[in-house]
Amino acid sequence: MKKSTDPSEIPAGIVGLGLMGSSIATCLLIAGHPVVGLEPIVEGLEAGEKRIKDHLHLAWEKGLISETPDFYLRKLRITSDYADLRDVQLVIENVKEDIEVKKEVFAKVDAAVSISAIITSNTSAIPISDLQQFVRFPTRFFGLHWMQPAHTTRFLEVICGKDSDPDLANYLYDLGASWEKETVLVKKDIRGFIGNRLMYAMYREAMYLVEEDYVSVEDVDRACRNVAGYFLPMVGVFRWMDLTGIEAYRTVMKDLFPLLSNADAPGRLINRIVDDGGKGIGNGKGFYTYSEEEGKLWQDMYDEFTYEIRELAMKYPHDVVKKKLIENNDNS
Repeated sequence: MKKSTDPSEIPAGIVGLGLMGSSIATCLLIAGHPVVGLEPIVEGLEAGEKRIKDHLHLAWEKGLISETPDFYLRKLRITSDYADLRDVQLVIENVKEDIEVKKEVFAKVDAAVSISAIITSNTSAIPISDLQQFVRFPTRFFGLHWMQPAHTTRFLEVICGKDSDPDLANYLYDLGASWEKETVLVKKDIRGFIGNRLMYAMYREAMYLVEEDYVSVEDVDRACRNVAGYFLPMVGVFRWMDLTGIEAYRTVMKDLFPLLSNADAPGRLINRIVDDGGKGIGNGKGFYTYSEEEGKLWQDMYDEFTYEIRELAMKYPHDVVKKKLIENNDNS
């Protein structure tokens, strides 16, 4: 039987209501899904529910949603009991990035849901082929990788493991449209998937440039904002090279690729910060230092920015030129 792509007909379970899980729950509530928000750590239930409510209130203030927060919250059930997942058709796991923790969680999920339910993980780097062995029917298991905050960003990866059913992968790909995502389908499992592999290559080079004293942390960030920050929201790397002269890129690649960092382990810059207990804005110690007030302001302003950049990105979707061509042909 063909699965519905109407969110109102697809009860979803979000397992883990931390920063990412609560944002994904918000996204699915906005799309119209009935949502079971499951927080395995009982002490985290109240904080997870508050995050979802705060997300919805800001979405209401920013005009992202057309109904008041209470309208969406009526479809939310918060729990720590895996038995409450029995009727869901889609599970999205967001617990600690530890394979043993995930193994334990998936055993409980697998025992609770029906055999037709799709089970997914929001892991950032653990191979899906490894995780899908923790459920009885690996064909219905996928990676579903989001970007924070999930209810405003346009990014979503559907990742197939070696046993994943391609038809279900395409179903999730189509379902992403109802969440207002420009979905990416990763057809073969690869560690880090696509978004993270691209980004971590940049992180590695950024840290190398600072460690070797070519440039400061501040100036690396300025360069990122004012180069990649200008074109990536609209065109991506391949379209950018097409727009700006692909032959020149090959010429530069020949000379530059051999000089880029090929470090196979974290370098001294990030090691020093983490070994000293740095967590970034969470405790004011990272690549920058933050007072409590400054850290909160950065978080609040980034939240504000995600809504503004979303509006711009929505004006220039991946098929904007195709739509323009059709419009021009219709008017000619």
